[in-house]
Amino acid sequence: MTSLSGPPEPLAAPFSPAAQAPSPGEAMERLGDAYDRVLRGAVARLTAGVSPKAIALAFTDWWLHLAASPGRQAMLGVKAATKAARLATYAARCSLDPSAEPCITPLPNDSRFAHPGWQMPPFSLYAQSFLLTQQWWHVATHGVRGVSRHHEEVVSFVVRQMLDVVSPSNWIVTNPEILERTLAEGGRNLWRGLQHAAEDAARELAGLPPVGAEAYRVGETIACTPGQVIFRNRLIELIQYAPTTDRVRAEPVLIVPAWIMKYYILDLSPHNSLIRHLVAQGFTVFAISWKNPGPEDRDLGMDDYRRLGVLAALDAIRTVCGAVRVHALGYCLGGTLAAITAAAMGRDGDDRLATLTLLAAQTDFSQPGELALFIDESEVAWLEDQMALTGTLDARQMAGAFRMLRSADLIWSRLVREYLLGERSAVTDLMAWNADATRMPARMHGEYLRHLFLDNDFAAGRWIVDDRPVSPNDIRPPLFVVGTETDHVSPWRSVFAIHHLTEGEVTFVLTNGGHNAGIVSPPDHPRRRYRIRTHRPGESHLDPDAWLAAAEARTGSWWGAWFDWLAAHNGAWVAPRVPGEAGLPALCPAPGTYVLMR
Repeated sequence: MTSLSGPPEPLAAPFSPAAQAPSPGEAMERLGDAYDRVLRGAVARLTAGVSPKAIALAFTDWWLHLAASPGRQAMLGVKAATKAARLATYAARCSLDPSAEPCITPLPNDSRFAHPGWQMPPFSLYAQSFLLTQQWWHVATHGVRGVSRHHEEVVSFVVRQMLDVVSPSNWIVTNPEILERTLAEGGRNLWRGLQHAAEDAARELAGLPPVGAEAYRVGETIACTPGQVIFRNRLIELIQYAPTTDRVRAEPVLIVPAWIMKYYILDLSPHNSLIRHLVAQGFTVFAISWKNPGPEDRDLGMDDYRRLGVLAALDAIRTVCGAVRVHALGYCLGGTLAAITAAAMGRDGDDRLATLTLLAAQTDFSQPGELALFIDESEVAWLEDQMALTGTLDARQMAGAFRMLRSADLIWSRLVREYLLGERSAVTDLMAWNADATRMPARMHGEYLRHLFLDNDFAAGRWIVDDRPVSPNDIRPPLFVVGTETDHVSPWRSVFAIHHLTEGEVTFVLTNGGHNAGIVSPPDHPRRRYRIRTHRPGESHLDPDAWLAAAEARTGSWWGAWFDWLAAHNGAWVAPRVPGEAGLPALCPAPGTYVLMR
């Protein structure tokens, strides 16, 4: 991809005797740039990759515009006085009737004040005061005329993080549930919590998974669908799964997972393994397992992932299965890569793909969701300087960003439960997988952030593959696209945008759940539901709200609908293909070696 940003700039220009010596001014400029990059990269490691300059710019934008709006300041003053009066009135009512009706209720997804103790004074006053303050700050940080939308979202996010820290639910003396537990147990809950905190800190320093994750062993209790690694290069291992039916579909399935995390999100425990269920439907299934990159892989870019990943896997599958077409599935970032690959293939007349399935994968990044809070020019430059030193983006850094998006649920409620109430949450297979994180190469991550998140080059037809641009409209095979209702990573309305970027057939599914839980949706899940509708070439396009009204509502897992769709687009039945017996020899049993890399 010649027009992409390429590898991070070197910290100093390499010496070449044949090269013309730089002028003193150029030499000083290079030296200054190198020094600045090293300094910024070192500081970025201390700030977990969050740019303080980006936050300062956002608050400056908000504050200057608010300072120049005396009318809005007056409105905020009136609102503050009104809320103080409401709280005082409520306090007076509580003195006569402790069960008085509250003046404000938490948002539907806020469970911090669900314990009955929060309904009685003085704890009800703590909660009401906090919720009124939180509401005031929401008004104060939104709607200030002239503030850019991105800066407004950053300011609101940072203020929300600060408020979450001081929430009365987080402190022993202001949380009735903690006080009740402490009195009932004579403080033993706090002693257990101290032990939990010490154990967690020791595991974090040692790079060990959370307590309870050891029950899920890769290759034994999870990622245990039988198969063989039949191909390996410097970036992937390709797994071919063993058939379990007397006959199999002629056209195989290739799974392209995201390399942000390990591939076995789609092969967790046997009961919720999409791969195992797919094999049981009579499909020959191949899955890419990405290498966990190290500093030596710093110069691997998006096009390397396309060539050494998807295209190399397709070549290997042709060696095993012959000249049949392949049904490709891409998940999250793997879906974006699969879409780019399919577009380049369509542009070049390569018809090896029969269909393309995208799971929680974006092709248009104009509405990237809450992750956009961490992505602007200042933040990307900050991360690039950090990655110039380390060669990769650390997995813990990415996990921290995701947790901050839902800090009340994923950080503070956990600290309260485990360290103050002294309870240990049971670890699920999905949680164990989530803790098994990977790194990302510096060049690839820089390209991804700049050319997809910042510039939206693929949707705009500016993404370069082999010196020529591609766009989603170059995708030729029919599409099956899944979005999830509460996705904080790939919002479903952003995923839905594929309808307006291609003229082909698109079957879109919207399922309940989040980015991971909505996708891991086995048929026996008791609370799953989804909507489905197919857009065919020539039909008028619907916006997301109109689609919601027109789509068919169904109960159960979307997996069954996808299996039926695959079968309808597949060919005849053939004899089972045993891994290692045709074309490529077996190298080692699944799940392979790359998935075990730390």
